[in-house]
Amino acid sequence: MEMGALAEPLLAYKGIAIAAWFALLFLAERLAPAVPRRDARSGSRWSWWGDPRRLARNGIFWAVNAALGPLIVIPVTVWASAHGMGWRPWSGGFGFALDLLVLDLWIYLWHRANHRVPFLWRFHGVHHLDRFLDTTTAGRFHAGEVMMSALVRTAPIILLAMPLESVVAFEALVLAAALFHHSNIWLPARFERALSLFVVTPSIHWVHHHAVRRDTDSNYATILSVWDHVFRSRSAMRRTVDMEIGAEGAAEETLPRLLLRPFRAG
Repeated sequence: MEMGALAEPLLAYKGIAIAAWFALLFLAERLAPAVPRRDARSGSRWSWWGDPRRLARNGIFWAVNAALGPLIVIPVTVWASAHGMGWRPWSGGFGFALDLLVLDLWIYLWHRANHRVPFLWRFHGVHHLDRFLDTTTAGRFHAGEVMMSALVRTAPIILLAMPLESVVAFEALVLAAALFHHSNIWLPARFERALSLFVVTPSIHWVHHHAVRRDTDSNYATILSVWDHVFRSRSAMRRTVDMEIGAEGAAEETLPRLLLRPFRAG
């Protein structure tokens, strides 16, 4: 099965671009953090990098999910794009933009479902158990959630006969946005307020990771911030330096327990 003419170069350069964006934000959030690192307050010698155990744990999730890309996510996406139903009401540059808009709405609805459906939350909760947010949290997702997300996303791809180029471009934007809004980078307050009118910023998404369930169940948007306004899921809470991050009533767990968490009883 051949990929679209533009999809192959997009896939080739997506990894390089995301790696560079990650490195830039990872460095920036340590040089100019918005929220002091909790381990820094205790005088830990790891205060600049952060807790090495946490970084290793999140890094393993990144590695596993990166491996799932060529093994599962990309083949599933290529298959879905090749089996479109043929009904496509738009085309060209306008169609490309609408593809991105539809996929962003779809991921909003999928994210919200992950919080509302207990079975899905068992997987998604692994992401929320991180007790601090930075760029490494952006890739901390259970492999089961990644695979289910890839399968669920085939619905709009097939129904609207989306070309592979649109999906690959959207995936790159999602990764870039996730790295940004999970980051601990300091931004001038006025600039971030203006930016938040259009896209999800760290101050918006940190509230989503507040260890209070009413805030965790809000601010679901990934790229465009408008969806939370449209569907009235925007929290009125504002990020504070001492905001507790995590899942209400739950503590961080070891890597083996995180991997088994969706399958444990209770």
